[in-house]
Amino acid sequence: MAQPYVGEIRMFAGNFAPAGWMFCEGQLLPISENETLFQLIGTTYGGDGQSTFALPDLRGRIPIHQGNDSILAETGGAEEITLTVNQIAAHSHPALASTATAEALTPVGNLPAQPSTLRIYAPPGTPVPMAPNAIAPVGGSQPHTNFQPYLCVDFIISLFGIFPSPT
Repeated sequence: MAQPYVGEIRMFAGNFAPAGWMFCEGQLLPISENETLFQLIGTTYGGDGQSTFALPDLRGRIPIHQGNDSILAETGGAEEITLTVNQIAAHSHPALASTATAEALTPVGNLPAQPSTLRIYAPPGTPVPMAPNAIAPVGGSQPHTNFQPYLCVDFIISLFGIFPSPT
């Protein structure tokens, strides 16, 4: 493997960080022991800038490239969301009934109708809307997870290596 750049982040399938690399878990590092990496990332991801700086924290996050209103080290998104009425597509739940006298025993192809002896359904004919409260509201406004399909792997950052040149 070619020598990495200092600060290079890679995906890694192992369950440990190789020598010279650390997991991207937002941990604070002493500047005095990691001066080269600090020169590159400073306090972009946290730390006091006097004695410590932080590594990027990619736990449970998807990295995106900066641009299009996203800036370096910006975080966003939500693991759980609760939809509001304004976010649900407009729809209704009409309940219809027939004014005809019931002629059938089953609901298939029929509507609730005027009762008759042991029959409560009739062919659709001219349906009449039922009272608006005939169907009770549903839902509990509980949050739900909001993840795209994913595979969990580790992200590691190089502490040592080639110092990248801007040109």
